[in-house]
Amino acid sequence: MEKEDAVKEAAYYHTKIKHWPADDRPREKLLLRGPAALSDAELLALIIGSGSGKVTAVDLAKKLIADHQNFSELSKLSVDELARNRGLGKARSAEIVAAFEIGRRLARSRTAERTRINGPEDVATYMQPHLAHLKREVFEVLLLNSANIVQKQVRISEGNLNASIVHPREVFKAAIDGLAASVILIHNHPSGNPEPSNEDKMITRQLVESGRIIGIPVHDHIIIAGSAYTSFAERGLL
Repeated sequence: MEKEDAVKEAAYYHTKIKHWPADDRPREKLLLRGPAALSDAELLALIIGSGSGKVTAVDLAKKLIADHQNFSELSKLSVDELARNRGLGKARSAEIVAAFEIGRRLARSRTAERTRINGPEDVATYMQPHLAHLKREVFEVLLLNSANIVQKQVRISEGNLNASIVHPREVFKAAIDGLAASVILIHNHPSGNPEPSNEDKMITRQLVESGRIIGIPVHDHIIIAGSAYTSFAERGLL
């Protein structure tokens, strides 16, 4: 009897979603009860759209979440990495990546509304949704007004940090064009190690000195490494 029940359950599990009871279908469930009623797998299944063979979109979503623990880890994957999963092509993978990017941009837009920077923690809170998931180094600058309110975020370079791609003229051209009263430097360490390298220190000294000459001070240089960060100002490295 138990074996028969298991067979029936397996057959139901692999039934196409359109044949499920209405209350169990992710789209109908969302329309009837709102998005908060859906599980992570059901939300992801709506983005995936349809399954492959006997495997439903919910099956695919459950496997993705099981393999990568949570949305935070899943959001770090590229289109190519997602497409390696059976049942996901590049088109579906691109839709998943786009959905996570929308979430990141929403998080940034909410924190960007008249964000005042009072210290390194404020910078980390503002920048981590943008940089913590990246797999390559980027260097960005926050342009502040005289009240330390963020006016703009500008990407200066991508790739391993070195003096040839992070040049004072690029940083301070952005600051001058943006009428910034001061700037904060930010870059990420995909390795997860927030400790500044000798190259980081050298570039920071160069930019701080350039800021003094131009009259646009560098308030801090923040390294984002996952959920951790390092502040040059707190370390006395400016």
